[in-house]
Amino acid sequence: MHTVRRILVVAVATLALGAVGGGGQAATNAAPSNTSLPTISGQAVIGSTLTADPGTWSGTTPITYTYQWQRCGSGGNNCSGISGATQTTYKVQPADGDHTLRVRVTAKNVDGTRQASSAPTAVVPGKPVNTSLPPISGTAVVGATLTASEGVWTGATPMTFSYQWLLCGPAGHNCSGIGGATSTTYRLKGVDAGHTLRVRVVAKNVDGKAAATSDPSSVVVRGTPPPPATGCPGGSGPVDVGALSPPAHLVIDGLSASPSPIGRNPGDLVLRFHVSACGGRPVGGALVYATAVPFEQFSIPPEAGTGSDGWATLTMHQEARYPASSRQQLLAVFVRARKNGENLLGGISARRLVSFKVDLSR
Repeated sequence: MHTVRRILVVAVATLALGAVGGGGQAATNAAPSNTSLPTISGQAVIGSTLTADPGTWSGTTPITYTYQWQRCGSGGNNCSGISGATQTTYKVQPADGDHTLRVRVTAKNVDGTRQASSAPTAVVPGKPVNTSLPPISGTAVVGATLTASEGVWTGATPMTFSYQWLLCGPAGHNCSGIGGATSTTYRLKGVDAGHTLRVRVVAKNVDGKAAATSDPSSVVVRGTPPPPATGCPGGSGPVDVGALSPPAHLVIDGLSASPSPIGRNPGDLVLRFHVSACGGRPVGGALVYATAVPFEQFSIPPEAGTGSDGWATLTMHQEARYPASSRQQLLAVFVRARKNGENLLGGISARRLVSFKVDLSR
């Protein structure tokens, strides 16, 4: 009797442990469940690349993820899948203009499949939209030139702009287009006196076009137009590069080398360059860069600033590839002068290819 009772106790305990174990296993085996929505990073503009993150999921691991990018209405609704857009990244297309984008993530494990979608992006700029009116600069005097720029626009890029100048009444009303006046500048004529001017800008991209019209200019008067801007300070004599602006340009108008001519083994080569502007006035503070061509004949020294006399001195060290040939007669040097802070290819900068005599018999 005791033996039978002992067997029953063991059997009940075994069943109980099995039930507990089975219940625990059921609790840990589960289909994916999203706990944090997928997200999209990147700028929602045509041509840029967006990146999806699957968000956070619970459930039996491992969990695999697949992606489907969707094009939606401006409010993030009425979404439809974009054909072929099934990677974690998506390059925004012209067709996405004026729409939002979402990404739908499908999570899958051995216990099932679930889906979750990200919040929508901002509306992708499509057709041009003006956010700041085109401005007009210049003095409203007969004989002077007015200049227009396009203003500020949002929308798909690239974007092109066209211009039409308008002759208006003194208050800026009753405007009509001026024949042939379709560039960014307009020279005021005698017939414009007593009127105002506006400019209408048409912006166009792959999604369409839109127009915006400037505020009116001042009433055009007769008088002496201001002299054209030169970009040069008044006076004569040396000028600091900081006082120069376009349309002024730097000029590299003087050069020398030591030794001269350059022998077979010069060691150090000292080059001097003179920079001027505004009709030959020496420029101080300009940054001068020089490099021998072909490269690796001489080292490239750091940029050197010009003194108040306009001269800058640069020292190059001879390298293994000089001379470039056994019959070399000239050393070509590319030299550039610029204003600090300006674009290397723009502003008032100057560039020149010069040469110095070489005599390998020395």
